Amino acid sequence: MPIARSIPSCSSVCLRSCVCRIATAASFMLAAAPALAALAGEAPPRADFGHVAASHDAHQLADWIVASADNAHQPFFLIDKRRARLYAFEADGHLKGDAPVLLGLARGDDTVPGIGERKLADIKPSERTTPAGRFVGEPGPNAHGDTVVWVDYDAAVSMHRVITSNPKERRLQRLATRTVADNRISYGCINVPAAFYDTMVLPVFAKADAVIYVMPDTRSLSATFGKLAARVAAAGRPGPVQPEPASP
Repeated sequence: MPIARSIPSCSSVCLRSCVCRIATAASFMLAAAPALAALAGEAPPRADFGHVAASHDAHQLADWIVASADNAHQPFFLIDKRRARLYAFEADGHLKGDAPVLLGLARGDDTVPGIGERKLADIKPSERTTPAGRFVGEPGPNAHGDTVVWVDYDAAVSMHRVITSNPKERRLQRLATRTVADNRISYGCINVPAAFYDTMVLPVFAKADAVIYVMPDTRSLSATFGKLAARVAAAGRPGPVQPEPASP
């Protein structure tokens, strides 16, 4: 049986129209801010990693994000898959902290269509990838009732506390080693040290959804974040760099 819907009043339509126009104008000004700064001879803002060492690509992507305000002035997260590292940023691009992470066993930047509906036992080792790209993270329960941050819900990829239920996988030990060669172990999910997850990740999502940028393994930054790169390049920022060699 169809549900009766009330017709909005004239005043509500006008109000909605005004709000829409204000939001559109605000979005335009936000997107145009880097270009206006360039025209005024001002250097667009950059991300600040402090004293933390990070790859050239990580610096470039973080600069793109801050210069274009792609994070909508909200805290954001950047994951460098080649270095198996998670960086947590304040809304203004200042680094709050970083930590090692565990990633999908297989290298690759895409997920297999329909993989989120398959049983873990049916997923081949070569299909266990952590997808690259821009994702809006959203907290929610997983199949076990634990609170995770969904990165790609349809692909069943989330960011969560490191799983230690299988001692043979030695996940805590993998996180503790200096090399990134042993940080590939999951089915695609991003395993984060529990203390870092509880203090740096979950509190952000308790207030609002936040953007998660996952850097590529095999593609270049421009191929993965082309639109973002183009927006910032138009405002006078350096263009994308070639990808670094993947770790063995």
